[in-house]
Amino acid sequence: MQSGISASQDLLNWFNNVVSSPTLRGLIAGIEKEELIPFCTIPLKSPSFLDDLQPLQNHLTPAKAAYILLKTHPEESNGFVAITYVPNAAPVREKTLFASTRLTLVRELGVERFREQVFVTEKEEVTKQGWERHVAHSELAAPLTVEETDQAGLREVEARETGGTGSRKGHTKVDALKKEDGLAEGLRELTKEGSGGLLVQLKFDLPDETLRLASSTPSVSPSNLASTLSQNDPRLSFYSFPSISPEPQILYIYTCPTASKVKERMMYSTSKTFTRLIAQESAGVVVAKSIEASDPSDIDVAELEKEFGAKASGKEQTTSTSRGFARPKRAGKR
Repeated sequence: MQSGISASQDLLNWFNNVVSSPTLRGLIAGIEKEELIPFCTIPLKSPSFLDDLQPLQNHLTPAKAAYILLKTHPEESNGFVAITYVPNAAPVREKTLFASTRLTLVRELGVERFREQVFVTEKEEVTKQGWERHVAHSELAAPLTVEETDQAGLREVEARETGGTGSRKGHTKVDALKKEDGLAEGLRELTKEGSGGLLVQLKFDLPDETLRLASSTPSVSPSNLASTLSQNDPRLSFYSFPSISPEPQILYIYTCPTASKVKERMMYSTSKTFTRLIAQESAGVVVAKSIEASDPSDIDVAELEKEFGAKASGKEQTTSTSRGFARPKRAGKR
């Protein structure tokens, strides 16, 4: 969704000045009267980008959104980062406006100038320590589109599987994602015979970004799936769909209620593919279908019952499993 707001001539002039000036690190901008305008410039005082972050704290408040445009690599033509700062205490309309205008800002200033776009909700995230954590997390889950993230994650698993035991075993994104002890054991229950109806919900504890088991609920019928999923918080869930199939038919469900905080949305969105891969690699969970919904009530249970009923009777082959192959039909099944 785009807001229809555009950059003012003042903002364009200020930004061009920052681009060409060796003494400016960046600028802070905002929205006033349906227009993107500059607020102030940030001086370049140190060769280190991290050392120049501290002065930003004097220009950011706990309840007002802002755009922060900074040179991370002054010597490069695409050396800028665009930071959208939207604190949780900001008015709802302001949050929506800044979120829907950030792409317009980058496009009008020149997409080619920006190597990265970042969304933050707390002032501490744009300090030296906060930025170092951001860099570490970016190495864990690169800021790609949803489609690119899914494809990259699946390619990684395929490469590791086809490489065999003699392939290089480096420090992978999946390995680096922080997980609580016992997570694999909880997920492994999904693969056992008679697991139909088991719903395992995972959550991220913020700010340490550790993946934890939120709940494990047995005997959940498809009609009660939506009401059993968390109604207020994002979840990454695995549900063993009840069926007559001898093998578990597991759904991977990403839900993010509209009341979720911006930070939560970003965390769950960038980590959902790697969470699925963790389940596959550590617990042997093979996903038959992935579902995304803003609210649990958006899940079409009737369609799932129709689809998985066909699979259970052997009339339809699973085409979206993460292993990428179809099993032969079993004789004698109706």
